[in-house]
Amino acid sequence: MKIYVDADACPKAIKEVLYKVAERKKIELILVADQYFKVPYSQYIQFIRVKSNLDAADNKIAELVEVNDIVITADIPLADKAVTKKAFALNPRGELYTERNIKERLAIRDMMQEFRDNGMETGGPPPFNDRNRQNFTNQLNSLICKLTK
Repeated sequence: MKIYVDADACPKAIKEVLYKVAERKKIELILVADQYFKVPYSQYIQFIRVKSNLDAADNKIAELVEVNDIVITADIPLADKAVTKKAFALNPRGELYTERNIKERLAIRDMMQEFRDNGMETGGPPPFNDRNRQNFTNQLNSLICKLTK
C-alpha cells in the first residue's frame, strides 16, 4: 500500500498529518505537484514534480496508483480513476470515495461545472478548518487499519 497525494491543492495541515502517518506506519507517501515545495527528509516520503500543465499531477497519480493504494485528492475525476483501479480515494475533508458513491459525485461535479460554464455563480467550498482535519485523520486511520489487517 502506498499513499499518493494530489499535492498542489492539498492543505498544509493535511500534508503534515500525512508526513506523521508515513513515519509512524512506515507507509510510502508520494506527493505529486507541478510546483516544488519542501518535504521532510524520510525514507518513506517522496516528491514527484510534474510539468506545469492541466491535469499533469492527476495523470501521473492515475498512472502510478495500484490496487489498495490510497489517493488523497479533492479532484473527483482523479478519485474516479483511483476507485476504478480498485484503490481508495479520500478527500482532504475526510470524505471517502467508493464504488458506491463516486459516480454520483462525478455527475454532481459535472452538473455544477455546466452551471458555472453557463455563467451561474455556484460558490465554492467553505474554508478548511480543524474539524475537516480531524475528519480526515480519523478516516485515514480507519482506512489504514482496514488495509493492514
